[in-house]
Amino acid sequence: MIAFHQKTADRGNIIDGAGYAAALRERLAVHVANLKAAHGLTPCLVVVIVGDDPASQVYVKSKGEMTMAIGMESRTIRLPDTTSEEELLRLIDELNRDNGVNGILVQLPLPKHMSSLKVIDAINPDKDVDGFHVSNAGKLAVGLDGIVPCTPLGSLMLLKDAAKAHGDTLAGKNAVIVGRSNIVGKPMAQLLLAEDCTVTIAHSKTRDLAEVCRAAEILVAAVGRPRFIAGDWVKDGAYVIDVGINRIEVATPDGPKGKLVGDVDFDGAKVHALAITPVPKGVGPMTIACLLNNTIKAFCLQNHFPIPDGV
Repeated sequence: MIAFHQKTADRGNIIDGAGYAAALRERLAVHVANLKAAHGLTPCLVVVIVGDDPASQVYVKSKGEMTMAIGMESRTIRLPDTTSEEELLRLIDELNRDNGVNGILVQLPLPKHMSSLKVIDAINPDKDVDGFHVSNAGKLAVGLDGIVPCTPLGSLMLLKDAAKAHGDTLAGKNAVIVGRSNIVGKPMAQLLLAEDCTVTIAHSKTRDLAEVCRAAEILVAAVGRPRFIAGDWVKDGAYVIDVGINRIEVATPDGPKGKLVGDVDFDGAKVHALAITPVPKGVGPMTIACLLNNTIKAFCLQNHFPIPDGV
């Protein structure tokens, strides 16, 4: 693993999520090549996107490129926003029954006339590489081996690597997750419990939220609000994982320009944190890398092949 403990001196305590993701993709490419050589089969990921949301289009394009870059098959199905929910469900049923498809991802958000919960529930849990299906959520909750949501999985990898770099472990630490979504907050809590952390799930309505955060040795921010976590909310020596990706406008001599920031006030927090993820180039690159990881795992489970080490 590269990431935090091979940081250059000028990066200080910044966790190199982009570097870790690149190294993970390299390892996954080796696994794909070995699986092809051993079985003559190639893992296949299908991404379905409904509508023309610009951010989703960029994200889907990146997923496709990285899927092919490690040697897997990538298919993208683009549907107009006039597609009915029934039509989308029929497509998912076809993909569920297609043995050549190992991973199915329906890009969110969906148009307002569709139920995300209903669509996710229609995906075969064994092909649910997002890890959002209630079956996979249940397996995670009770400690069974299933498919774990990509962003929490990537966040955990970065946390464990940062701790290892300091001769530390996560066991016994007080972890606070700010955010209670099914996509990040709740699965992150389950993963940290499995690492023997003491876990608190906080949110925007938590009383004395600043004090709750100041007690955290591990602080995970996933609220979707720019710089919501102030720098002085961070305990000295804490590990900070910032999941937020928020676009704001900043003044420049050439006029307002867009900038990506996290849920944490990075400049204020980094003087306290032992290790902290930046935005961008922190958790974001890990999400796609872990999607590829999950697709390989799904491929092996479906074909009853041994799962490669580290997947």
